Amino acid sequence: MSKPVVSHLLPTYNRAPVAFERGEGAWLEATNGERYLDFGAGVAVTSLGHAHPALVKALTDQAQKVWHNSNLYQSPLGERLAAKLCDSTFADVVFFGNSGAEALECAMKMARKYHAAKGHPERFRIITFEGAFHGRTMANLSAQKKYLEGFGPPLEGFDQVPFGDHKALEAAITPATAAILIEPIQGEGGIRVVPPQCLRGLRALCDKHGLLLIYDEVQTGVGRTGRLFAHQGQGADPDIMAVAKGLGGGFPMGACLATKAAAEGMVAGTHGSTFGGNPLAMACGNAVMDEVNNPAFLEHVRKVALNLRQKLAALHDQHPDIIDDVRGEGLMLGLHLKVPVAELVEAARAQHLLVIAAGDNVVRLVPPLVISDADAAEAVARLDRAATALERAHQGGSAS
Repeated sequence: MSKPVVSHLLPTYNRAPVAFERGEGAWLEATNGERYLDFGAGVAVTSLGHAHPALVKALTDQAQKVWHNSNLYQSPLGERLAAKLCDSTFADVVFFGNSGAEALECAMKMARKYHAAKGHPERFRIITFEGAFHGRTMANLSAQKKYLEGFGPPLEGFDQVPFGDHKALEAAITPATAAILIEPIQGEGGIRVVPPQCLRGLRALCDKHGLLLIYDEVQTGVGRTGRLFAHQGQGADPDIMAVAKGLGGGFPMGACLATKAAAEGMVAGTHGSTFGGNPLAMACGNAVMDEVNNPAFLEHVRKVALNLRQKLAALHDQHPDIIDDVRGEGLMLGLHLKVPVAELVEAARAQHLLVIAAGDNVVRLVPPLVISDADAAEAVARLDRAATALERAHQGGSAS
């Protein structure tokens, strides 16, 4: 008799009953040989899809040279990637870490240190918004004020206001306020887009009160919206920005970008990361930027995203009892549902389509940026079959 399989992984995830062993482009192959169309991209991470030749070459070439030598020494690859990011954004300097959560920790510390360096250490509070998700560290949990149960008191210094409530935002600003932190599009919060005029309003408010404006572009950045970063072209540059997910194309990395002025307090010894900016990550980041930060690539994202959005609008019309509306920008789209989100996620997986749940009862569609129009059409066809199965199930018929 075979012994039962015992997992030694900490059970902090509700894992779907499928495992993958290889992939190419927007497709994954499970251990049983079945193929799945990936419209989750590892939660908006695999920006170039699976096994992209440029990314594979960059990683394998670097793996034969140096893997790690710490930040005690010069980093030519890091300098190269930082220059690419600064040349294409508002930023003057970059700090590399291993994740979006770390990038945001750096951003928060930088905002506090900025005011302390100017002789105002009492200015340490950061305003955030309901529905936000900024990561899983204690500081990030405290900033978003959720997932805190059982972890003791939250860290001091965060004031949360309702999403889209400008009066509440202004009322929350005090002499102790240091910065405002916002996602240009809330990802985990349900693909809720902040209108350009609101971002411009935040910029004006920060300038008026001497605050720093921090953008969390961990999920929205690196071409996801058809722009290199979601805020670009909106007339509202931040002072600090957190980036991760798609920047490494699947290799763990994060980056905190800032103006020279905002970062003036971050001198030697104020922050660090043993693995941050390691040569393997920097090789991957450079390869991703070389591919994504290209007008033709971004134009492709915009075109295929428009095609997908139109097909999803038609899908909404075909299944009004399942889909309430379509929201989002570029290849960061969401279906707000009238049925529990888990039902459509599971029904889609039964059609061998991978999608992700988000807050506000939304199914999130964040495919690799390299998807084709054919991939988009196939994904919508599978969503159509999944929605049809749910309609039958809710009418008392078969869901198969």
